[in-house]
Amino acid sequence: MTKKLWCILLAWLITAQSAALESQSSEPALLMPLPQQAQSALWSAQILTRYHYRAAPLDDAMSERIFANYVDSLDRERLFFLQSDIERFASARTQLDDAILKQDLSIPFAMFNLQRQRLAERVAQAREFVNQKPVFTLKESYPHSREKAPWAKSEDELRDLWRKRVKNDWLRLKLAGKDEAAIRTTLDKRYENYLTRSARLKSDDVFQLFMNAYSTAMDPHTQYLGPRAAEDFDISMRLSLVGIGAVLQERDEYTTIRELVPGGPAAASGKLKVGDRIIGVGQGAQAPITDVLGWRLDDVVALIRGKTDTTVVLSVLPANAGPDGKPTLISLGRRKINVEAQAARKSIIEARDGTASRRIGVISLPAFYEDFAARRKGDPNYRSATRDVSHLLAQLKKEKVDGILIDLRNNGGGSLSEAVDLTGLFIDEGPVVQQRNARGEVRIERDQQGGLAWAGPLAVLINRGSASASEIFAAAIQDYGRGLVIGETSYGKGTVQTVVDLNEVAKEDRAQLGELKMTIAQFFRINGGTTQLRGVSPDIAFPSTTDPEQFGESSSENALPWTQIKAAEFSPAGQVTTLLPALRARHDARVARDPAFRYLLEDVAEANVQRKNSQVSLNETERRAEIEKQEAKQKLRAGNNPSAAQKALRRDDGLLANERALSADLAEEKEQKKAKDVLLTESAKILSDEIGLLKADTRLAAQVLPAASAMATQTR
Repeated sequence: MTKKLWCILLAWLITAQSAALESQSSEPALLMPLPQQAQSALWSAQILTRYHYRAAPLDDAMSERIFANYVDSLDRERLFFLQSDIERFASARTQLDDAILKQDLSIPFAMFNLQRQRLAERVAQAREFVNQKPVFTLKESYPHSREKAPWAKSEDELRDLWRKRVKNDWLRLKLAGKDEAAIRTTLDKRYENYLTRSARLKSDDVFQLFMNAYSTAMDPHTQYLGPRAAEDFDISMRLSLVGIGAVLQERDEYTTIRELVPGGPAAASGKLKVGDRIIGVGQGAQAPITDVLGWRLDDVVALIRGKTDTTVVLSVLPANAGPDGKPTLISLGRRKINVEAQAARKSIIEARDGTASRRIGVISLPAFYEDFAARRKGDPNYRSATRDVSHLLAQLKKEKVDGILIDLRNNGGGSLSEAVDLTGLFIDEGPVVQQRNARGEVRIERDQQGGLAWAGPLAVLINRGSASASEIFAAAIQDYGRGLVIGETSYGKGTVQTVVDLNEVAKEDRAQLGELKMTIAQFFRINGGTTQLRGVSPDIAFPSTTDPEQFGESSSENALPWTQIKAAEFSPAGQVTTLLPALRARHDARVARDPAFRYLLEDVAEANVQRKNSQVSLNETERRAEIEKQEAKQKLRAGNNPSAAQKALRRDDGLLANERALSADLAEEKEQKKAKDVLLTESAKILSDEIGLLKADTRLAAQVLPAASAMATQTR
């Protein structure tokens, strides 16, 4: 950065802060870059410009893309900066490449510090508006979606936007039945929390934000991972960590226990319960207790985690104690904890077809996980998605299921090798996916294990949140004709990433530089097409519950284009597509008679209409009319079932997640888990239809599922 530009930015920032001091009693200290961050940025640039799948130079053109991404991440909804702020940073548009190459990150930190200052100013205005009773008889509206809105041109324009924001927050609480005093207390605390969270941000947070503005300028899935983010990514892949076995949540400045992991040290002790608050942490029985009241959740978690068989001491304020209650000291031994919430799990759905009843085994897989380190060490019990699914298949076979449904909804992917191995459980050897690197070289990933873990009827359920490895698996099952693909068109991520440890590259032992998750290849189906942008199209489609313009690869501005290569040589494992006309006809006839599915279609259509309207009315009469309309619709749906009617009438309470009582939050979560999964149930019925068709025609069965037919013949 030029000395002149930095002087301008510094003077500008000091002026803005001085002006705000009149309305703010205290200001967070300016955040400044650390030496290792500049080093990490330079190493990242050297790797990205040489080895990324779509390598691009770090020049002025790239700087402009970084600038746009960074400003967007600082103020996505255009709520803090003015147009004049953006114009004053105009010179920085082509300076961010120099900032990285010259290891001087002053510009991005100055931009962040200004955003934090602007946030403080807006919050001060919001708290002023809280003390003024709004008028709800006017014909006004609030633009709740402003990602593509122009920057406010004046202070008055932005102030009016925040007036409407506060008015909307107030109206939501009023419509939920809160009185004026409760509304003021809730909103003042809410806006104060904005400042609290901002004040807790650290230099590492700013750097990660800036580096991801750079990495995502390469492609949507390249990402910088700071040391703590890298650790969390590793945990998500191996599904284990060393700790006490408690799910924690930040609520009202307290680190609160939300859930106890069965069998973990916290649950086994019998001394902790849901709702207890951790206010201090000590390392070992004799170590001093560090007060963690008001700390960031991730900082508290970092203190609680540690090495296996070491002791952590918690100072705990019981759930039923007031703020002045007496805390209790509890010593716990750290142990390896398995994160079962993200592991594969099974269930059975009884699907009735006339007088026939068929058992459909459902395997829900939230991610394609694999403990890479344990596998490299030769641990025979290493954790992986394929191994877990294989065990579940064996159990379901013993339970005499008629078909298997793999639920990959909202499975964002994970290990590529796991996608290949999992496909191998359902095909008898052959290519699964093709990879093309930056040099244009194509490599075919194959299942080399003979035999099938399941040869019978199979279906895969996907939605827009099914991405990457999920798409590889679903596409392979579809291309082989091995099973049905049901649901929505998937995400459309057709790229492969690898993780680069920057410390290993830089041979740096002192400072933690973090990791780079970088796109190195594109994957292609065995039929030669790619899932990039287009995703996997289901054989039987369900209504889309998401907006493809807002979610999915096609919503990313710099996504790689769709392309095609030569198909791999493979032999189909079945011809399930021959059943599609009959299966679609049965599905259409059934859902036409199913009120729950019809309601889903109505809700999806209504949501699509609402998405196009970025404004919400601030007129109380109009809002109440909307609520009454929704309540009438829900009562009509519930019919004569009082319990269903009561659940249907659950209103928007106007609160943010951390503002609700924990007990109410957990009760709501429990109700959601108990709710009927209409799409899963219908998917099981579709698979049951297939089973019925195959049982009625042995010749058709031999054509559609030759492996299963051969096994059945041998058994007879």
